Order: sequence, then C-alpha cells, then structure tokens
Amino acid sequence: MMVVASTSGAAAALATVLLVVAARRRGGAYGLLAAGAVAGLLTLLLGLVGAVLLLNGGDRHQDPRTDLATVVAVGMSLSGLLSCAGLLRLPGVVGTRAAAVRLVLDGVIMGTALWFVGWVVFTEPTRLLGDVTPMACLPILLATATTALSAGLTLTIVLRVTRPRRRLAGLAVGITGVSAGGLGLASGLCQGGLALACTGALVLAGGLLTCALVGWDPGPLGSVDVDEVRRDSGYAFVPMLAMALSAMYHLLRHGDFDAYGIVAGSLEGFALVARQHVTLRDLRGYAGRLAEREAHFRELAHSDPLTGLANRRGLLRALHQAIGDRGRCVLLALDLDGFKNVNDLHGHDAGDAVLVEVGNRLRGNLRPGDLPARLGGDEFAVLMRARPEEALRVAERLLGVLSRPYDQPGGPVFLSVSIGLAGDAGESDVEVLLRNADLALRYAKQSGKNRVERYDVAYDTLLRRRTTLEHELRGAIERDELRLAFQPVVAVPSVRPVGAEALLRWHHPELGNVRPDEFIPLAEECGMIARLGNWVLHQACHQLSRWLADGHDVWLSVNVSPRELHAPQYVDQVADALRAHRVPPQRLVLEVTEHTVADDVDELIARLSALRLTGVRIALDDFGAGYSSLGQLRRLPIDILKIDHSLVAEHEPVRPVDRDGPAFAPMVDVVMRLGHQLGLEVIAEGVTNRTEMAAVVAAGCRFGQGQLFGWGVPAEHLEAMLEAATSGARPAPLRPALPPAPAPRGPSAPDPTSEQVNRVAEDDQSSSGVIPPSNI
Repeated sequence: MMVVASTSGAAAALATVLLVVAARRRGGAYGLLAAGAVAGLLTLLLGLVGAVLLLNGGDRHQDPRTDLATVVAVGMSLSGLLSCAGLLRLPGVVGTRAAAVRLVLDGVIMGTALWFVGWVVFTEPTRLLGDVTPMACLPILLATATTALSAGLTLTIVLRVTRPRRRLAGLAVGITGVSAGGLGLASGLCQGGLALACTGALVLAGGLLTCALVGWDPGPLGSVDVDEVRRDSGYAFVPMLAMALSAMYHLLRHGDFDAYGIVAGSLEGFALVARQHVTLRDLRGYAGRLAEREAHFRELAHSDPLTGLANRRGLLRALHQAIGDRGRCVLLALDLDGFKNVNDLHGHDAGDAVLVEVGNRLRGNLRPGDLPARLGGDEFAVLMRARPEEALRVAERLLGVLSRPYDQPGGPVFLSVSIGLAGDAGESDVEVLLRNADLALRYAKQSGKNRVERYDVAYDTLLRRRTTLEHELRGAIERDELRLAFQPVVAVPSVRPVGAEALLRWHHPELGNVRPDEFIPLAEECGMIARLGNWVLHQACHQLSRWLADGHDVWLSVNVSPRELHAPQYVDQVADALRAHRVPPQRLVLEVTEHTVADDVDELIARLSALRLTGVRIALDDFGAGYSSLGQLRRLPIDILKIDHSLVAEHEPVRPVDRDGPAFAPMVDVVMRLGHQLGLEVIAEGVTNRTEMAAVVAAGCRFGQGQLFGWGVPAEHLEAMLEAATSGARPAPLRPALPPAPAPRGPSAPDPTSEQVNRVAEDDQSSSGVIPPSNI
C-alpha cells in the first residue's frame, strides 16, 4: 500500500509541476489544465490519506472515510471539469463558439449514454461489482456523472481529431484517466475496497502524467474536424442504440427504472433535441452562405473582373432576356484600333489601365438601361433598347469619347475605335444578332477603321464568298488552278519589250476568274501568302530560264509581299530558286511596294541588303503612292524606281519654261531627276494612252509599263512579242537585260523632239513590240 501511495503521489506531483511550468510558458488553455492537475493532485493526496485510514481498519461509520470519499468525488469532479474546459480551449479543437456548443452537446450525448449503460450494469439487478458497489455514498454520483461526461467529450474529440493524432488523443485519454481514477479512488474509500482505491490512485496518477507529457511536448497537437454537413450529427445514433439495448436488457432482468435512470434518459433526449436544433440552425446558415456565394459567383460569372462590365455570358443573358421580351434592341460591337501597340510599347499594366478607362467612359456615356460589356481583350459591346437611328447617334458619340487620349505615366496614349451596329430586325436568334454585329465591325475595320458601320445583308454574301475563297485557295496549287501572266516592260520611245512583270492569276472552275486584289489580301491573312509566293518565284524563274535558253535577252520582276519579305527563310528561298532553275541573279527583279517602307525601315533595309547579296535587283513599286521620305529613299538598297500611275496621269502635261520642247509630266520629271541623282533607273507605270507616253518620254523616262503596251498576257504571247521585236527593224535597247544606266540630263542632252514622239504614237498599232489596246 505504501509503495502504491508513494509511486502515485510522486507521479502526480511530477505531472502537476510539469503542467504548471507549461502553463507559465504557454498560458491560456494550459492554465486550466494545470489547475485541473492541481485539483487532481490534492484529491489524490486526500484519497491516499483515506486509503491509509482504510488500511488501519475501524468502523466505517466512526472514521472520516465517507467524508473523504465525498471530498474526493467533489475534487475529482472539479478536476475533470477544469481539464475538459482546458481541452476545449486548446488551439485547433474548436474554432468558434458554435463549434464548441456542438462539441459539448455531442460530449453530453455520449457521456449520458455511458452513464446510463453504467447505471444499468452496476445497479440492481445486475450489480456487476456486487457488495463493493458504492450505493451508500450518494455524492459519488457527481463523480460518476463527471467521469461519464469527460469520457464522452474526450471520446468525441478522439474520434474527430485529424492527423497528427498522437498528442491531442493522448491528452484526451489522460483527462479520462484522471476522472476514472478519481472515481475508483472515491468508490474504494466509500465501500472499504482497498484494491479499488489503490487501482484508482494509480490510474489517476497515470492520467496526470499523460497530460503532463503532452503539455510538455512542443509538437503539433492536431485539430478537430467539425463537419456540419457530412457527419457532424452521426455520433447520436450509437449512444441511442447503446441506451436502448441496455434498457431492454434491464427490463428483461426484471429491473426497475428509478429517478436516476429517468433523469439520464430525459437528459439524453433534451441533449439530442438541442443538438438537432443546433445542427438545423447550422444547416440553415450554411444554406444561406451557399446561396450568397452562389449569387456572388453567378455575378462573377457574368461580369468582367478587370473593368466591372458585363462579360460575354452577361451579355448573352441580357440578349436572351431582351429578345424574349419582344423588345427591339440594337447591338454595338466595338474594337480598339491599335491596342496591341499599347501592350507592346507601354506594358500590360498600361494596357489594363486603358481598358479600365474604356469601361468607365462607356458607363459614363450611355443611357440608363444600356448594357456595356467586355467580350475579351480589346473587344467591347453595348446592348441598347433603341431604334437603329438613335443607336447610330450614340455610336458616333462613342467614337469621339473613346478616341480622346488616355493619360498614362509614360505619356498619353492615343487610340481609335471601330464600331459595328446591328439591330435585331425581328430576329429571335441571339447568335444571328452577334454575328451581324461582328460582320459590321469587320467591315468597319476593313474600310479604314475609326468609323461606324451598320450591318447590311450584302455582308453575308461577302462573308460566304470570302469563306469559300479561303477554302478553295488552300488547294489551288494542287489543283493546278494558278497561272502566271506577264505584263511587258518596254523601252520608250521604241516600245520594244525588254522585260516583264510576273502577275499571279487564279481561275476557279466554278468561281471563274478571281481578281488578285481579292485573293492576295486573303492569302496574307490566312497564312497562304508564303506558299503562293514560293510557287510564283519558282514558276517565274522556270519561265525566265526558258526565255534565256531561247535567246531572248530579257529580265523578269516578281512582286514580294511584306510578310514574305520579313520571313527569315525568304532569302534562302530566292537563292534556291535561282540555283534550281539556273537563272542569272541579275535577270531577276524583286518588287516591293512603297507601303512596305512604312512598317520597319531598319529591318527592311537588312532584308533587302541580304537579298541583293544574292545578285538580284530590287525595285520600289508604286513610288509616289506611299509615305516614303527622301531620307528613307537614300537609305534603301534599291536599283529601280517604278513611278505610280497617279503621278503619270494626275497632272496635265506642261510646257518647258523659256525653251522649246514637247510637254512633259512634271511629277515624272521630278522623280526622273531624283532617280538619276541617286543612281536609280526609273520605270513609268500605268501608261494608258499616247498622251501619257509622250509626256513620259518628254520627261526623260526611258522605260514604261501599262495598258498601252499590253496587259498581263500568257507566256506564249510575250514570246511572240519578243520574237517580233527581235525580227523587227527597231534598234535594241542599250541594256536589254536590265534597265540601262541613267545618263545625266542637262542642256547638252536634248529632249526627244515632238516629231519623234508623234511618230512613235502613229506607229504603235504596227509596232512588233506592242499589243494594240483593241487586242488586249
């Protein structure tokens, strides 16, 4: 007995000291655990005193053992309640007061069931402990209730604790051990059971030591999972089943239910009702939060997070509602022109700021009831319940509003906007209305941007033709539907062909002849231009090699699109074509338009320089129709200037000042002088009549191209022209393979006389180098 007393006392004292130290170090819940441990230690010491008295014998009614048993029961109840309170306040056990209430109610349900089962087992008629059953000490009922509640609460926590489980589960087991040990100690003192008292003392000390070890360990405790939806009320079924089975067993043994059993059953029922009420309230709150979140997410799903405008889903929802209400509505499709440059030059943060400002301007310049939306990127839309005429006025106002500068830290940003307008026109299909607005927007983009276009039925025809052309163009090379036509370049005034320009033609078996200005831009947009250009390059080199093999001293020019020119592999393609067809490089001329110069001059110079290293000649086409400056012209590595038809035909020929001579085209004369100063040859394009040819000749231009000399013709027709020119009496040009080197013009170099020009004009019908316009 003394060994048990000293062992349990020492263990309990050590545990209490450890918990007190842990409480001073961590505070909070550990303070309650330490207070419970102190109460348990004092109770243990009193119980050991009672055990010593029990060991010394004597009449139970004449010694203080009964009073000590009562004090031990009360002390252990206090210790258990303090320990359970500390357990509930530990981090991770309960997060809110509602969770604490649910956990306590679950513990009451579980503890009441344990107490009821114990009452059935330890009372009449079962009397599991027999004569040792502490029936004479009514205060022990308090200890049994506390022990049952502690066991129920800790069991509930142990079943719900998540990983890591070890520390929190150990603490729960330790608290249960303290309560159970105190109950055993009090029961042993009351009924004179020395063995039961000693066992209770050891269990109590072990429980305190377990609690102390958990409190001293700095590792993670773990957390309690309180799931109010899936399994939070599932622990009520097992306790109720246990109470029902034990009640049936008690009745089968002819037992009676006294007040204690009735109180326990009533408490279980009230606890269950309270728990279900809490669960129902939690579920209602949970359902309310779900509804709020659903509404929030539904709003997020129908709004743009950047601008706060409606997104595509929100616009579609409003469109369906507007059309379903049988109301007339108009849809504006907006697209910012040049927005990509904002992201490239100023960064995406600046681009986002511009988009936010666009959204603000849309909101501030629309009527009440109009719905602005951002569909993605720099695409916006506005849904209006209005007549098309009224919507058109709003769209015109938006053009000015959205074109105002956007202030940014790096300086103002200037943008324009293109708008497509489509009315429902009684349509009940939302997709049709969206498609019509997109078609109108596309037409506004293609028509020069920064404008408003109303939808027209003709756009459908254009779209269907465009789609058909794109589809058929992809197989045009394989179906052998493409041909090259050759427009002669002649020397003037002799009008003898010295070269040609290769022109691509497409004849479709069903669509007929498709114009180049229709399918060439389409090929550039759909990515087919590289294949077409490579095919043209090889076909032109093949034809040129045949002409050279037949003895014709000619050169051939091929047009190059900007996308081809900026492709890294294009220089290699040109070199491969020349090598494959054995064409001298100087016989091939690559023509780039003046519009190409406006894109990226430095990169263009690098590309053209690399092409000239292969030996080919470079011509700047349509000079005078673009935006190239004189400074750029001096930097460009080119050999030939081709004067645009607008400079040839736009002005009336003028007479020389203070000297005799034929009338000449003034702009052609200026370009001629500029070209000669830069060491370039000049070709006049678009010569359509004798008057224009005479003016070009008078200005000093020695090469011409245009309707007067022949349209694009098949290769055999041009061969006939070359044969006729070779057998004719007209002199061959000085440099038939390439345009002759320019000769300086001055007072000593007289202009062609009017007699020479008129003679050329009169003989053009019979000239071997010219196809008369009537035969074109």
